[in-house]
Amino acid sequence: MAMLSPLPVRNGVNATRLRLPGSGPWPTVADYLLERFGHVDPAGILRRFHDGEIVGLGGQPLDAGTPLGRHDFIWYYRSLPEEEPIPFQARILHQDEHLIAVDKPHFLPTTPGGRFIQQSALVRLRNQTGIDELVPMHRLDRATAGVILFAVNPQTRGAYQSLFERREIRKGYQAVVPLAPGAGLETGKVLQAGDIIAERSPAQLRELIESLPLDFANRMTKVKGQLRSIVQDGEPNARTRISLAALGRSAGHFSGLPVALLDLDPLTGKTHQLRVHLASLGLGIINDAFYPRLWDLAPDDYDRPLQLLAKSIAFTDPLSGQARSFTSQQQLLEAPPAA
Repeated sequence: MAMLSPLPVRNGVNATRLRLPGSGPWPTVADYLLERFGHVDPAGILRRFHDGEIVGLGGQPLDAGTPLGRHDFIWYYRSLPEEEPIPFQARILHQDEHLIAVDKPHFLPTTPGGRFIQQSALVRLRNQTGIDELVPMHRLDRATAGVILFAVNPQTRGAYQSLFERREIRKGYQAVVPLAPGAGLETGKVLQAGDIIAERSPAQLRELIESLPLDFANRMTKVKGQLRSIVQDGEPNARTRISLAALGRSAGHFSGLPVALLDLDPLTGKTHQLRVHLASLGLGIINDAFYPRLWDLAPDDYDRPLQLLAKSIAFTDPLSGQARSFTSQQQLLEAPPAA
């Protein structure tokens, strides 16, 4: 069972839990924290002790003289960084006593972390609804837009989370891929066991598109210490069904470039699976900063979002037994105009 925080959610953000060493060269908890975190804000650490904002199990406040070894865990509120507002809003598609379905925009992270705390879908939604118990039941990459489900009621959360564990949630994605070279685009290159797959020719791309639908599988694993995945030799553990939704020319930043809008059905859930699979096929998603080539870190370019959308989620409700589905109302900017 998860250890419950004795501190309530504040401004949409949970208190941070820290495990303390049982012993060491620090006479007090304050001495330990000052050595570990004092380079960041020593005055702020001492202020938290003075104000009773560092507590142990059961909510017992610690003071600057509390000996080390008296508490195994402490909870406290982090100092929040100054954040540049992300100029896009998530839209609530559905809300009831158990679930909230949200249509998340590109660039907005699902959960707080790093330089994004208030500028995350979870914290924004908690502040918007006043429901501190909200938790996401799955996640989307910050770069990916689309439908996310949040659990409202802790008592029924497990019934919905078990659907994900049993793979009884049906997810549909869409992606836009280039069918010809363009400025700032690379197709057909993806990290594979240290090597690079050769770029496909236009004729090979056309042959691949005309062969859709395609049931594609390979073996994927995360790169240790990185946020990327690679393709390796071995028994496939990642599978995606890919089909063609539309052919045409881009209507966005790459206006006039021949592109394909693809429907993607991930049958497994490996990290970056859809992005790696398409790049492996020579169809790297437009504006993908990880695949086929890792971009240098740069400020977000809001005019060039990753052309990947979590279009829909469908499942049988474990409480009512009814079929339920939620569909994003967003459209990918580089998709060809509808016929």
